[in-house]
Amino acid sequence: MTLNGLNFIISKLGEGRISAPMEGNYFVEDGERVLLHTDLNMVIEFVEGGKPVPSFEKAGPREKIYFDPSNLKCGIVTCGGLCPGLNSVIRAIVLCLHHNYGVRTVYGFPYGYEGLTSRYGHKPVELSPASVDRIHEQGGTILGSSRGNQDIGEMVDTLERMDIGILFTIGGDGTLRGASAISMEIERRKLKIAVIGIPKTIDNDISYIQRSFGFATAVSEAGRAIISAHIESRGARNGIGLVKLMGRESGFIAAYAALAYSDVNFCLIPEVPFTMEGLLKALVERMEKRRHAVIVAAEGAGQDILEKTGERDASGNIRFQDIGIFLRDRINAYFKQKGAEISLKYIDPSYTIRSIPADANDSTFCLLLGQNAVHAGMAGRTNMVVGFWANEFTHVPIPMAVSQRKKVDPAGWVWNSVITVTGQPKDMS
Repeated sequence: MTLNGLNFIISKLGEGRISAPMEGNYFVEDGERVLLHTDLNMVIEFVEGGKPVPSFEKAGPREKIYFDPSNLKCGIVTCGGLCPGLNSVIRAIVLCLHHNYGVRTVYGFPYGYEGLTSRYGHKPVELSPASVDRIHEQGGTILGSSRGNQDIGEMVDTLERMDIGILFTIGGDGTLRGASAISMEIERRKLKIAVIGIPKTIDNDISYIQRSFGFATAVSEAGRAIISAHIESRGARNGIGLVKLMGRESGFIAAYAALAYSDVNFCLIPEVPFTMEGLLKALVERMEKRRHAVIVAAEGAGQDILEKTGERDASGNIRFQDIGIFLRDRINAYFKQKGAEISLKYIDPSYTIRSIPADANDSTFCLLLGQNAVHAGMAGRTNMVVGFWANEFTHVPIPMAVSQRKKVDPAGWVWNSVITVTGQPKDMS
């Protein structure tokens, strides 16, 4: 089954022949699917055209599993930037392996893919229910994290040497690409090792996945900064509160924070271009009417009007100029030139947001992601990421998930709702 050249089929190491050691459990049949399109007219269009209806394999425990839990060893890595819920996912994987399947050996590889590369000298950490008991109450990751590419052959050598049967990779776009490359090398060597991804991107920008963990917590925590900015702006004559939030290429955090906290008057995201002339014109009009304003800018907003750095980070991402500092300085300079006194307060809560523990909503989501990752791995699935679509957990082939970046649609309902709630001009070019 394909769509636009993308394949929905999930790779398997083999058929499950071992009875799952879970009594009285709900099991998912392999034929159960989750529709990509929930619009009935779209489904009818595919059926009448004689084409298979695009759908994901449904996640969940299988009655027959591939791996024998009695001699299985598993590994976990956390890669990329920190994100609320990392420890919650680690804990969920360990507890599900131990209590639901009876797997007794689980290793955590320190500092992401570095931990699978012997030259760094990182020693694997054995994880048990006791060692992960309270880690969900902490921010960050007990395993540490890192960015950057590592040698695929060396990492597979480590997995083979340690007799790892399932590798769980918790990370975003770059991590998933690495996981897919590891999976392909495993296949080339004809090894029986499953590679299962869990989507970790605070920006919520992985394609064909409705929601990734940490996003809901990030939006909630962003609200603290927005409320502070609003109070500061109201507390001074001609006050302006400026908040920079995460979102390199996708402005979901900024957009949803603007919807959740209706104190925002201007929301700037990477997907919607603006000019300083357009923004300043609208800001002057706002200040003349209300004498205060709150601006929220995603970190990737306005990069087309900033000078390019020509640099890249360890993950290969282009290093952006700081839009928050740029806006702060340009707004202050503009009003000073006009002889108008303003009081601008700039808040950047990025590292505060990403390092906090997951909230109750995200903690529940992390638990279910971790459990479904274990179920997929035990059933012999590989080169896939656990997804969430139409409020169902799914299996998504990694090549499909990393095929493009998920972005806010400037013509969609989310952005139109932002325009409505902020009152900002639709066009600030």
